This record gives sequence, C-alpha cells and structure tokens, in this order.
Amino acid sequence: MTALTQTLDTPDGPFTIIADTDGRVLASGWTDDVPALAARIHASLQPRALKEGEVDAASAVRAYYDGDLAAIDRVPVRQHGTALQDEGWAALRAIEPGKPLSYTEFALALERPQAVRAVASICARNAPALFVPCHRVLRGDGSMGGFAWGVDVKRRLLAREGADRSALGVN
Repeated sequence: MTALTQTLDTPDGPFTIIADTDGRVLASGWTDDVPALAARIHASLQPRALKEGEVDAASAVRAYYDGDLAAIDRVPVRQHGTALQDEGWAALRAIEPGKPLSYTEFALALERPQAVRAVASICARNAPALFVPCHRVLRGDGSMGGFAWGVDVKRRLLAREGADRSALGVN
C-alpha cells in the first residue's frame, strides 16, 4: 500500500498527516519528519511507500485551528492494537474539548480503575495524534504529563480547547 503524506503549517508548528488510500489517518503529529512519523505506525499497517499529496484530513486540521474543534471527530483513523488499546483509542475520541481527564479518570471511564499505567501506554502508543486526542489526558495533579509532540504543544492545544487556563499555566 502507498500512503499519502501532507505537512501543514499550524500555530503549533508543522503538522504532518500520513493517510492510507481510503483516507484513514495512520499517523499524524507536529513534525515535518515523515520517516520518524511513519515509524509510529504499527508494523501490520506500515505502507510500502509514501507519496506527498493532498490528504482529506488536512481540511479538518485547518478547521480545528480555525475554531471548529469537532472537525477532527469526523476524520477516520486506522490503528492496530490490543482490545484494550482499541477500546482506549475509541474512548479518547469521546473526551470533550475543554474537559480533559486525568489518567485515573480515564481508567475509570474504561471501567478498569487499576489500569492507570495501561491507559498511559494507550496514550503513548497513539499514532494519529489530534484525531485521537490523547492530549486531553493529564496527570492526577492536573499537570501535563508526557506528550510525544512536547508539553508546550499539549498545553496550547488544551488552552485552544478551552481547558482551565490557570491549571495549564497559560496566561
């Protein structure tokens, strides 16, 4: 399979999307390093070749940055994981903008209250960032925790989505 790649300029830096021929996002993130982004795709979904082109999901990224926070919800994604990972990625898409959850709350939402480390791993292994908004999960104390694309990007995304600015350290 040949996948399409497109890099957009955003207020948070270059944002690259890798999508399959059906328009499903395989990976995305705030980078212009296509090979590094492609490495985040599960081995079973790895494209044989990458080709630059117009990706359908690019319009949703533009709309998101123009204030339509729900635009990313309509973009199809494709990931491969365990049953818990698949359930977690689906649950991430249900977290409302401006209402981030802690890792503990996210584990409770999955009805696995003891699985806090597992849900952190679900976020870390999320390849189609933004479209599966793992940035909406925080540490229990409200601090950012990790984010593959940097804590500053995570903080700005949450602020853009209307999360409590004082808790995010954003003026």
